[in-house]
Amino acid sequence: MAPLLAVGITATLVPALAPAQASAAPRQQVSAAPRQQASTATSLRRFAHQRPAWRRCDASRSAAFQCATVEVPLDYGRPGARTIKLAVSRVRTAVPGKRRGVLLFNPGGPGGAGLDMPPVMKDALPEKVREQYDLIGFDPRGVGRSSPVTCGLSTADENIEHPYHRATFSHDVKWARTVADKCRARNGDRLRYITTRNTARDMDVIRTVLGERKLSYLGYSYGTYLGAVYAQMFPGRTDRFVLDSSVDPARAWRGMIQVWAEGAEPAFARWTKWTTRHHRTYKLGGTPAAVRKTFWDLVARADRTPVDYDGRKLTGDDIRVSLRAQFFSPEYAAQVVADLKRSAAGHAAHHREATPDSPRGPHPFATAAARPPADNETAVFWTVVCGDTAAWPRDPERYRRDAVRDRAKYPLYGDFGSNITPCAFWGRPAEPVTKVDTAVGLLTVQNQWDPQTPLVSGLGMHHALKGSRMVYVEGGEGHGVYAGDPRACADRTVNAYLSDGRLPVRDVTCEVSGDQRPGLNQRVVPAPGHTPQAPRF
Repeated sequence: MAPLLAVGITATLVPALAPAQASAAPRQQVSAAPRQQASTATSLRRFAHQRPAWRRCDASRSAAFQCATVEVPLDYGRPGARTIKLAVSRVRTAVPGKRRGVLLFNPGGPGGAGLDMPPVMKDALPEKVREQYDLIGFDPRGVGRSSPVTCGLSTADENIEHPYHRATFSHDVKWARTVADKCRARNGDRLRYITTRNTARDMDVIRTVLGERKLSYLGYSYGTYLGAVYAQMFPGRTDRFVLDSSVDPARAWRGMIQVWAEGAEPAFARWTKWTTRHHRTYKLGGTPAAVRKTFWDLVARADRTPVDYDGRKLTGDDIRVSLRAQFFSPEYAAQVVADLKRSAAGHAAHHREATPDSPRGPHPFATAAARPPADNETAVFWTVVCGDTAAWPRDPERYRRDAVRDRAKYPLYGDFGSNITPCAFWGRPAEPVTKVDTAVGLLTVQNQWDPQTPLVSGLGMHHALKGSRMVYVEGGEGHGVYAGDPRACADRTVNAYLSDGRLPVRDVTCEVSGDQRPGLNQRVVPAPGHTPQAPRF
């Protein structure tokens, strides 16, 4: 291992800590600020001197898959106070003489565990990329094996999608307040420090402990926002960064829940057109208007009499929330709606198994001792999205008005996306949200029909990152693009960037023809401008 450079963590972390340090210092002791900064730098330096005790992660796994713990401050503004431990993993694939450094992964979330990503990605990455990097995973703070957060939530508490109805809104407000109260009661002041900015600082501690001058990174979904925040905070330490299926940093975080509603409407319109062309197969309508009527008649019928489907009684709200993401894959959605229609009419239907909308990534270790609390992912989700920004409204009436407005504007999901959340009753953030506008060169990757981070979101990230290039998969369906397929145009572009570090001279559009599966046999088409145009309907 390369010598640990204590100066590295101090030089990069201390400037980013300015807001936290300023708030921690008494206002009347302005002259003491330089001494305080020097003390903070000294306290941070000890984290750079850690030597991780690498060991086999699990007896059932390859010995090459190694795990260790790294200690970091809970509050980077007071690094001499409380600390937490992060679970970090590695698979050493770099070849001497070809080694460039480390490639760190994040699978998404907030709340997704990343410890298993190195062996998963080892099988996806081409040899030319593997030879240059040791592969690094970690569970972000509060997640999985990294000092996990729990709020003691019940199964009902964990249901985050609530339709708006006048008669049930008071219950929604009570749910939101209950979740916030439970999280506060279980975690106290610790919640303030489970944030994206602090996770980015943790990434820089990991970089330093590993003895690396720079960090390369591949992040999916929420991992794109985390990667962008790191690049904003530590531009000089940002090497080759790939952000796949991006969160729009200008919408963090209420706007990213609302964008699910905005993105679903064009997907629904596309589905009605596709289903019209396949009327003989699905019998849902011979025109887009007829298909649309079939669906909304089904929703209304289910609201009157729930539909028995796979042993569940589905209301119209259940159908809306379940099918929002499925409309981005028209064939699958058409089959489900046809099955629901048959079930509503009292006929047996062939129910298709749900297909994942993204490559399945890492999972927490299966041993009982390593399992995080049952509500860990939900608890971290709310802790991060509520704690990253002060932009959440505090008045329940604002949520009610927005839900009414957005149900009219985005009928499929608008009221779900704008209804009240626990963030209305959360504590104030420890520091301001990160404004992302860095000119660091990096690569973003985006499917046209992504249900979780719709195209408008991916374009928002691309515009915010002034030095980025985008790989846009026209016709691409699903959440998550890069999956290691050497035939896929997007994967070829990502692999070339990770291998040689050269961004494309302009944005790249990968086209998918109608008879091709998304992600396969795509061809590179130079985009006409700096940014791919959004689809027109």
